[in-house]
Amino acid sequence: MTKISDGSAGSKRSEIGGIPTRYIGIGVLGVLAVWFLFANLDEVKIQFWVFTVTTPLWIALLATLLAGGALGWLLKGRRGR
Repeated sequence: MTKISDGSAGSKRSEIGGIPTRYIGIGVLGVLAVWFLFANLDEVKIQFWVFTVTTPLWIALLATLLAGGALGWLLKGRRGR
């Protein structure tokens, strides 16, 4: 038996060329993040409370991106509570 959509707004997921727009958005943001990281190759000093670290800016940005992604992934289950 074939299932026919009734045309309600929540019944279809939007796709472009068979790829869900969510994946396209994630891909675009990933490419922009990588471009931004490698556009910032200068050395920077990062001062913590007790010590100072000198590192390329792209490493500091990548660490921030990964920390934010990990935090978002860990907290995604709390959204519905």
